[in-house]
Amino acid sequence: MKNTLVTFSKLTAGIVFAAVMVSCNKEQPKTSKPAATTASAEKKTEEIVYVNSDSLLNNYDYFKDIRGKLESKSKKAQTDLTAKGNAFQREVAEYQQQAQNMSADQRAATEQRLARKQQELAAFNQNASSALANESALENDKLYQKVAEYLKVYAKDKGYRMVLTYSKTNPNILFADESLDVTKEVVAGLNEAYKKEKK
Repeated sequence: MKNTLVTFSKLTAGIVFAAVMVSCNKEQPKTSKPAATTASAEKKTEEIVYVNSDSLLNNYDYFKDIRGKLESKSKKAQTDLTAKGNAFQREVAEYQQQAQNMSADQRAATEQRLARKQQELAAFNQNASSALANESALENDKLYQKVAEYLKVYAKDKGYRMVLTYSKTNPNILFADESLDVTKEVVAGLNEAYKKEKK
């Protein structure tokens, strides 16, 4: 269960925002002068901005809610598994104490029953992990869609041609001027949109 949650966090940090490179279909303004002026060079620089995905994840309310929901489900599944495992161990210990007083047929029947229970326990663990992994993948996809859709509109409104992602854990960008960091503005917009959705 814990591995699934760690995988979800890594997937979210890696896949979700490493893939968020949004380019708008806005044409570049054509100039009659072939030589680039300082003003036009600054304009071109501002057409590309970046979002710090670590900061976005830590501050985006939707992601916090998803993470909380998945952690809660993981803990519940872990608690259920532990309870079933403990009950099984008690049955095995009980059998071991009584085995000497049982007939061969009774021992064989009890061992078969315990073997079935052990298989059921393994299947329960596998199913719970698989269900959590599937839900994590679905939530991951929803998260990507929300951020990508928001950034398309945001970039178009601001006149940005591309929004890159930056993360200390997955540094595809080695250096970017902090003036190009639009994370706070993006997080504020995402949280505002999510607040309206929840109503």
